[in-house]
Amino acid sequence: MAERNSVAISPFDFRYNKFMHSRRFLLAFSLATALLASAQTKRPIRETDIFDFHWIADARISPDGSRIAYTLINVNAKHDGYETALWMVPAAGGPSRQLTAGPRDSAARWSPDGNSLAFLRAPQTGSAQIQLLPLGGGESRALTDLAKGAAAPVWSPDGKMIAFGSSTNAGDSDTKSDAKKDETKSDVRIITKAQYRNNGSGYPEPGTPNHIWVADVPGLAGETHKARQITSGEFSEGEITWARDASRIIYTSEPEREPYYQPSYNTIYSIDLKGGAPAKIASVDGSAHGLALSPDGRTLTFSAAINKGDGVIERSFSQPDLWVTPAVPGSTPRNLTMKYDFDIGGGVGGDQGPPRGGGQSKPFWSKDGRSIFVVAAEEGKANLKRIDAETGEVKAFTEGNHDVFSYDAVPDGSKAAVLISTPTNIGDLFTTTGDGKFTRLTNINEKLFAQLNLSEPAVLWYKSFDGQRIQTWVQRPPDFQEGRKYPMILNIHGGPHAAYGYTFDHEMQWMAAKGYVTLYPNPRGSTTYGQDFGNIIQYHYPGDDYKDLMAGVDELIRLGWVDPAKMGVTGGSGGGVLTNWVIGQTDRFKAAVSQRSIADWSGFWYTADFTQFTSSWFRGAPWESEADYKARSPITYITKIRTPLMLIEGEDDLRTPPAAGGEQMFRALKYRKIPTVMVRFPGETHELSRSGKPTHRVERLQHIVAWMDKYCLGQDIQTYDVR
Repeated sequence: MAERNSVAISPFDFRYNKFMHSRRFLLAFSLATALLASAQTKRPIRETDIFDFHWIADARISPDGSRIAYTLINVNAKHDGYETALWMVPAAGGPSRQLTAGPRDSAARWSPDGNSLAFLRAPQTGSAQIQLLPLGGGESRALTDLAKGAAAPVWSPDGKMIAFGSSTNAGDSDTKSDAKKDETKSDVRIITKAQYRNNGSGYPEPGTPNHIWVADVPGLAGETHKARQITSGEFSEGEITWARDASRIIYTSEPEREPYYQPSYNTIYSIDLKGGAPAKIASVDGSAHGLALSPDGRTLTFSAAINKGDGVIERSFSQPDLWVTPAVPGSTPRNLTMKYDFDIGGGVGGDQGPPRGGGQSKPFWSKDGRSIFVVAAEEGKANLKRIDAETGEVKAFTEGNHDVFSYDAVPDGSKAAVLISTPTNIGDLFTTTGDGKFTRLTNINEKLFAQLNLSEPAVLWYKSFDGQRIQTWVQRPPDFQEGRKYPMILNIHGGPHAAYGYTFDHEMQWMAAKGYVTLYPNPRGSTTYGQDFGNIIQYHYPGDDYKDLMAGVDELIRLGWVDPAKMGVTGGSGGGVLTNWVIGQTDRFKAAVSQRSIADWSGFWYTADFTQFTSSWFRGAPWESEADYKARSPITYITKIRTPLMLIEGEDDLRTPPAAGGEQMFRALKYRKIPTVMVRFPGETHELSRSGKPTHRVERLQHIVAWMDKYCLGQDIQTYDVR
C-alpha cells in the first residue's frame, strides 16, 4: 500500500483521471436516463394485445441441418380465429421466408433427401389432406383425397412412401362418394359406449377407427397413386414409425372395446407392408408415446407412465419415464429412468402455447446409439436431457429457466431445432448442437414486445403447514415498489396434475399490468416435482393443496407485498374446483372467479366426456363412495360461502360440463342472495383460455379483472348488477 502511494502522479495523469471519472459519471447518468426514458415510453401489456400475437409451432429441421420449416400462427383480420401457414428459416441464421399462403396449412415434414415437404392443408370445410411441396420450385399438389381426410404424415426412410392416419373406411375412400352418402345419412345418434363424446371434437362417428394408410410418392409431375390401407379392424392405431428398411411400420393400439373404466394403456405392434397379421412387439402397464428407433433400427425407445405403484395401487399421478425395448416381437421393455424423479416428456403450462398447428416431439438418438435425448420437466422448467441408453444416467443437455416445448433433430442427432418460451417471450425458434448451447433464429413478436413494459416474475419457495416446500411465481406490477401493499389475485392452475413455470402467461402479465400482484403457486399434486409430490393428493383432492395455497398467500403478506383486505382468487378447470373449494373454507378473499369448474363430483362422474378418474381419484362409483364424493364436493359447503363469485363457462365444454359445475354454484348462491354472476361463452369448449376465439379470450380476461376491481377495489362497475 505504501509503495502504491509513493508513485508520482503527473499533472497530466491527474487531469486524465479526473476526465475519466467525469466521463464515467456522465455515461452512467446517460445510461440511467435512457433506461428511465425507455421504461416511460413503454406501455403496460393489454388484454387486446393477443390480436397481434404470433406463435411458432411444430418446427422441423431438414435432414442436412441447413433449414428449418415451421408453422406460423396469426390471428386473422377479423379477430375471430387463427390462420396457419408454413415458413422456413436458414439454420445458420437469416430472414425467414413464407412457403405457403395458408390459411390452414400445418405439419410440414421433410423428405429424406430434403428436396420436398409433405404437409397438411385443411379446406374451409371438410378434412385436411396431404400436399407435396417441391422446394426447387413449383406449386404444391395433393397426395391424398380421402373422405375422412389424412393426418400425421411420416416419410419412409427411402423417401418413396408416406404413411399417415385416416378414419376413412375402404368403402368411402374418396370425397365424392362420401358427399353422396351424407345426403341421406340420418342425424340420429345410437350411443353404445359410456365415453361417447370428446371435448372439442364432439361426438365421434361410430365405426370409424383411425387406421394406417400408405401413399406412394409420385416420381413424375402429374403422376398419381391411390393410397392403400395398411391396418384394419375395430381399433385405432397411432404413433406411426417406419422400420429402417421401410419394410414394416411400427405403431401403437389399445385393443379394448370399452377401456374407459380401467387405467390407460396401449400395445406396440409392427406390420409388414407386404401383408399378414400384426406382430406384438411389447407393452407396459401404461400408454407408450413418442416411439423412436435407434440408428441401427434394433432398439425402440418411448416414454410411458406406469399406472400402478407398489402393491398394485393405481396412482392418481404417474410420472412418465423413458423406456427401451428390442424392436422385435415378444420383447420386454426396460425402464431407463426409474431412478430419475422428474417428468420425462413433461412441460409447464401457460396460456400462450400455439393455439393451432402443434406437433409431437419424439426422443432422438445420438449417431452412435449410446445416448437418447428427450425433454424433461423439473421444478417449473423444461430442458433437453442426455440419457445413457444402457445405464439410464441422466445428464443435462440444455439448461435455463424456460420451457422447451417443442424440438426436432437431424437423423444423426447432431443438431436440433427447439422452440422456447420464457416468462417474457411467447416462444421463438433456436438451434442447439452438441454443446447444448442455443442460437436464436427468430424474434417473431419483437415489434410488439419492444413497446411493452414486461417484467420477470419473482420466484419464491416457502414452507406449507407440514413443512412441505412449495414453489411459486409472483408477477408484480411493472412499477412495483417495496413497502407499498398491492391488491392480490391468487391464480390456481388446473389439472390438478399440471404445473406453472418459466413460460409466458399473458393472463399473469396483464393482471400485474392492471395493478395486481399475481400469485401462481404449484401446490402438492403439481407435476415437475417428483412422483410422490404429484401423487400425494390421491383420494385427498381438494384437501391439503388448499393449505399450500393459503401458505403462499400468507408468505406474500409477510413480505409486505399484499393488502390482505384486497385479495381475490381465480382458477380454471382443476383451479376452478379449488376456487370453489377455497371460498367454502375461508372468507379472506373479497372476490372469486371460478372458471370451467366442478361443483359436484357425482354430477361430474355422470356427465364428463372422460372417465379415467373413477379408480384413481375416488375408490369407486358415487353410490359406492357416497360420503367421500360429498365431502370433496365444493357444493357441499355452499352455505358457508360469502365471497362474491363469478362463474365463467364454455357452453360447449364437455370436459367440465356447466351442469355439474358453474350452473350449480350459480343457482345455489343466487338462492342465498350472495353476489353471483355467470358469464357464458357460446361455442367455446374447455380450451377457452388457450385456444378459444381471440375475442372471447380477451373478453374472458376483461370479465375476470372487472369482477376483481368491483369487489376487491370497490369500483363502481354496474355490469354485473341485477337490473
